[in-house]
Amino acid sequence: MKRFDKVLVANRGEIAVRVIRGARRMGYRTVAVFSDADAQALHVREADEAVHIGPAPAKDSYLRADAIIEAARRSGAQAVHPGYGFLSENADFARAVIDAGLVWIGPPADAIDAMGNKSTSKQRMLEADVPCVPGYQGDDQSTGTLAAEAERIGLPVMVKAAAGGGGRGMRLVHEAGELVAAIDSARSEADSAFGSGQLLIEKAVVDARHVEIQVFGDASGNAVYLGERDCSVQRRNQKVVEEAPSPAVAPALRARMGEAAVAAARAVDYVGAGTVEFLLGADGAFYFLEMNTRLQVEHPVTEMVYGVDLVEWQLRVAQGEALPMTQQEVDENRFGHAIEVRLCAEDPAAGYVPQSGPVLDWRAPEGPGIRVDTYLEPGGVISPYYDSMQAKIIAWGEDRETARARLLRALEDTFLAGVRSNRDFLHAIVGHPAFADGSATTAFIGTHFPPEAIADDAPSARHVLLAAVALYIDDAARLAEAHGLGAEYRGWHSSHEAPTAFHLRRGETDYRFKLFVEHGAVFRARIGDSEVEARVERAAHGRFRFHTAEGSGVADYARDEAGVWLSAEGATHGYDDRTLAPAEAGAAGSDGRIVAHSDGKIVAVQVAAGERVEAGQTLIALEAMKMEFQLTTPVAGTVDSVEVEAGQQVRARQLLVALTPDGEADGAG
Repeated sequence: MKRFDKVLVANRGEIAVRVIRGARRMGYRTVAVFSDADAQALHVREADEAVHIGPAPAKDSYLRADAIIEAARRSGAQAVHPGYGFLSENADFARAVIDAGLVWIGPPADAIDAMGNKSTSKQRMLEADVPCVPGYQGDDQSTGTLAAEAERIGLPVMVKAAAGGGGRGMRLVHEAGELVAAIDSARSEADSAFGSGQLLIEKAVVDARHVEIQVFGDASGNAVYLGERDCSVQRRNQKVVEEAPSPAVAPALRARMGEAAVAAARAVDYVGAGTVEFLLGADGAFYFLEMNTRLQVEHPVTEMVYGVDLVEWQLRVAQGEALPMTQQEVDENRFGHAIEVRLCAEDPAAGYVPQSGPVLDWRAPEGPGIRVDTYLEPGGVISPYYDSMQAKIIAWGEDRETARARLLRALEDTFLAGVRSNRDFLHAIVGHPAFADGSATTAFIGTHFPPEAIADDAPSARHVLLAAVALYIDDAARLAEAHGLGAEYRGWHSSHEAPTAFHLRRGETDYRFKLFVEHGAVFRARIGDSEVEARVERAAHGRFRFHTAEGSGVADYARDEAGVWLSAEGATHGYDDRTLAPAEAGAAGSDGRIVAHSDGKIVAVQVAAGERVEAGQTLIALEAMKMEFQLTTPVAGTVDSVEVEAGQQVRARQLLVALTPDGEADGAG
């Protein structure tokens, strides 16, 4: 007899959609939970039922164990699947679920406790003879002791939060003089993110690979490993690209790492899906980092290579069933290669600042070997309250190069309009020679994509031309619909060729030019110092094929009342259409206005009215999408007013601080 037939998914976004669909395929009824911000979200509509659990902030909704358990009681769900993030690795929540008479679809609470604290888990691993990085995980947490232990271990070191993960509360320190600041900063961030400022110190394994092993256990004591995932391409210790298998792991090393991971799981009587993370040195030595006691974000690459459904495994094991495969069967099932990238609503050119707002359009790629896990849909909204990851794009192939080529094409076919994303950055990573040859380590992004290399992402003259073409085509289509005129008649004049004037703006840059059109298909313009031309074939609404002297391609576009978003030649940009806008007043007073870069919450105000500030000084700490940003002033001057206070919710572009730059006050009269 089954223990449950109705599952509540205590999460949101793409993982909630993925678990709900997986459970329904197995015949389970499903229940979604949602905050005010997610009332119209896809996971709510995918589930058989949905229960409201609170306001938009996660602490008032998705992190409220009592509200989630009450939602299960009200809906009649007998089991809870936590997804990942939020309460998925909270042992107290797991116990509360069980105490409420529900089935917890996850590992035992004691195993979560044992592995949830990095200091405690490292001690358990040392006792189980699992290789660990040399370090300090003692009870004395004074800054002086931590700094002294770091120098004893030998720099460089990693200062890490003992609780939590996701790159928060983590600092790489190369110089002794940086230790105190790094410890204080990591402690503050860890306390804010995880409710615990406990830290540990580990020797930094420089230029290592981040390789993790997927493990799975059942209640009968069986445990297997499903190969490795290479997660070396990271930014700020957060994974960007994951792949299976690792280009650096041969069969013998895979077996040693897999056996060590299973030993780690057995040491805490592990049941369910888990991941044991290791650092892999260039010499083949590997060291335990931590164990994630949940389903990982990157689980799809394992599923595609091993031909399994890990959510199905979770549900079967939670029902009390034995593992569906033995270790030998798992090994025999491995075939091909899979690579996953995380599509995030962030602006890499502006320091990866999170983005939020309405989704003007969303088109997911399709094709052989392509999988997309997402909750995005046209007309939806990307909320500032949650993580910036919006979709996972995965490509499988018979070999690594086939998977990589498919992923490149899939990224080219991915279109997110209305909110800036890291799509172009991901395409550059997957196309980079050091990624293509499989040599990428954790230093990959820092080495090949330093901030100065991606800060200038100005569109090419061809891209600006194609944006104008998109607007022209869209206007022509509306004209044809209204009056039955073909596109070739727009701008037609009996005596001469009549160009169409355009004024487009991207950020602070204006593009004013005249667009010449021949037969509604050949477009020419002089943009800046460049003469550009494109021949266009209309393929479908929101997409056209173009041919230039440099080659052919496809452009995707979406239009709203402000302008147009265009994706072409590996770049996506949004342009404001100022062509018919009234003349603007000068931008007097714009200097010295410090505004919020996105929706978020003020964490700290570090300046007061009347104070003098220097260029580069931090004025405001802002939390957005679970990350903390230091907002600085680009100019020296005197603060006129502070418009916000700590704890206040703010909107994108809201004024935070106004100051008078040096020189303006003196010259004002």
